[in-house]
Amino acid sequence: MKTRVTELLSIRYPVVQGGLAYLAYAELAAAVSNAGGLGQITAMSLPSAEALREEIRKVRTLTDQPFGVNFAIGQHNRAYEHMLEVAIEEGVKVVSITGGNPEPLIRRLDGHDVKKLVLVAAVRQAQKAEAIGADAVMAVGQEGGGHLGRDDIGTMVLIPRVVDAVKIPVLASGGIGDGRGIMAALALGAEGVEMGTRFIATQECVHAHPAYKEALLKGTEHDTSVIKRTLGAPARVVRTKGSEAILEMEHKGFGYEQLKEHISGANNRAFIYEGNDERGFGWAGQVIGLIQDVPTVQELFDRMFTQAEQISNRLQRAIFSKE
Repeated sequence: MKTRVTELLSIRYPVVQGGLAYLAYAELAAAVSNAGGLGQITAMSLPSAEALREEIRKVRTLTDQPFGVNFAIGQHNRAYEHMLEVAIEEGVKVVSITGGNPEPLIRRLDGHDVKKLVLVAAVRQAQKAEAIGADAVMAVGQEGGGHLGRDDIGTMVLIPRVVDAVKIPVLASGGIGDGRGIMAALALGAEGVEMGTRFIATQECVHAHPAYKEALLKGTEHDTSVIKRTLGAPARVVRTKGSEAILEMEHKGFGYEQLKEHISGANNRAFIYEGNDERGFGWAGQVIGLIQDVPTVQELFDRMFTQAEQISNRLQRAIFSKE
């Protein structure tokens, strides 16, 4: 496939793997890049700048294809500047930014040969990202997993709104997990997709506990919840006892101080690393309703783009036939 996204990122298919806190490490990133997409490492989940340097170098032992580093600057109370310096020193060619104000990070990348992707959840955010120098935006609808926008706008409406509002390429995110989603995104005007939840249920996502993957397999589109809405930071999770406890506390009017331990990174890791359903939680989008197996990343790509080609052929016959 050829779009402005494939040309911008020098990849075969317009698919970017999401940042996936605590999960997006070398094995998964390399597998996505080797399959023709853009794999990513999650910088802010690593303990130090040197750990990021080691992870970048590890990816390069597993693939010679382009990959990126994600900076989730809005969900961590830690400085990212030293991590960004490592990415620059190591010659990383793609940086994606989620959460927070991306401008200081983008300014630091000025003058470097680095493509800058910014995750947005609203038209105004996309326009700001374009104005400050983003090379592309990834627009996430409310179906997505993890942290979302506050406006509850679905992917089907958000993507064409953003496409109409900016000149830079747009990637669609939220509810996409197969070839149908990719073709729908292209039809809406996007030039690529970002996928997160679907890549958790792959063999190369080696850090995800089997219980987490099983929850994605067994769950339907009804088995996710949005936590932290009362804190102004809505985020979608797969239902666990831990996530239900958070929702109950929010329903009772508990504030940040009472919630902070329950919504912490430690409780996130308790489920995704240890399978602790009682206290833990895991990010997941409504696309879990479409997840039926745990393939290799290559098998997933082969399936998605065979399906995409079949859809393209069917549409050609159904819509453009002269008979």
